[in-house]
Amino acid sequence: MPEYASFDWSTARVIVTGGAGFLGRHVIAGLNARGVSSDRIFVPRWKDYDLTERDAVVRLYDDAFDGKWNMVVHLAAEVGGIGANLKNPGRYFYANMAMALHLIEQARVHGMIDRGGRFVQTGTICAYPNHTPVPFKEDDLWNGYPEVTNAPYGVAKKAAWQMLDAYKLQYAMEGVYVLPVNLYGPWDNFNLHSSHVIPALIRKCVEAIDRGDETLPVWGTGVASREFLFVEDAAEGILTAAERMSEPTPINLGTNMEITIKDLVHLIAKLTGFCENDAELESKIRWDSTKPDGQPRRCLDVTRAKRFIGWEARVGFEEGLRRTIAWFREHRGDAEARM
Repeated sequence: MPEYASFDWSTARVIVTGGAGFLGRHVIAGLNARGVSSDRIFVPRWKDYDLTERDAVVRLYDDAFDGKWNMVVHLAAEVGGIGANLKNPGRYFYANMAMALHLIEQARVHGMIDRGGRFVQTGTICAYPNHTPVPFKEDDLWNGYPEVTNAPYGVAKKAAWQMLDAYKLQYAMEGVYVLPVNLYGPWDNFNLHSSHVIPALIRKCVEAIDRGDETLPVWGTGVASREFLFVEDAAEGILTAAERMSEPTPINLGTNMEITIKDLVHLIAKLTGFCENDAELESKIRWDSTKPDGQPRRCLDVTRAKRFIGWEARVGFEEGLRRTIAWFREHRGDAEARM
């Protein structure tokens, strides 16, 4: 177990990239719960700071708290589901690599190390090799090439970890690297062209009910499996790691619960009311096997998170799905505005 220096939240002045987004909202709520008031949190907006550009990052670091910040929580990303990754491999690599490259280097240049600061980088399980033994262990991150449909995104995120590791070795820069599994929950992205599987399925089921559709088209065969983490649990895991880790040893954040896409579709169809029984599931769900399944299996070993930072997920999967479905139905206007 690595040594760590606990971070003092009472002195925190935190930059949260992506702080207005899905995960960012919950991270900011977690900071507030730790006593970090809103006037000590700086959320850069894309219209003001294009983080893929070096000059914008320099300006951000000069503007935030007159340059006296001491933590960066980097959540901002350009990301989507399988379809979006297939359409945007170059952009997803460039945008995610450029943001991490400039943010980490300019944190060093702008004196974060001298202020006892810490850089927190969120990674992705898309960085894991395609045929990683299940459950995924952090030591397997380099044992092969990622699944091809999202490899550019995954490689960019993994390169950010290596940059933090190199900066720790050469400059003694404190860094944190966490790998959240697929997230879901309130304020998720429900855009059918760029969303992940859970929000996409929830929206498709709810809209199918509204239209009175008799069938629901779904990508793939349903045989692939995934693991999902409620966004509030993810935010708590990120901030716990930010507090307790001072070196970028990769840490999985997940539930260690695996579910096939077929079972997931059936569960969401029932919870939304699109299907009422198993007989309806078989007749109303239409699988499109011409579309890719993605990585065959995803399930994380979360032993390191429990051992190193004392964190584990608390929200059960069905409870999290019910809360997400209820939020979407109540806030469809907000969700559609974000889309």
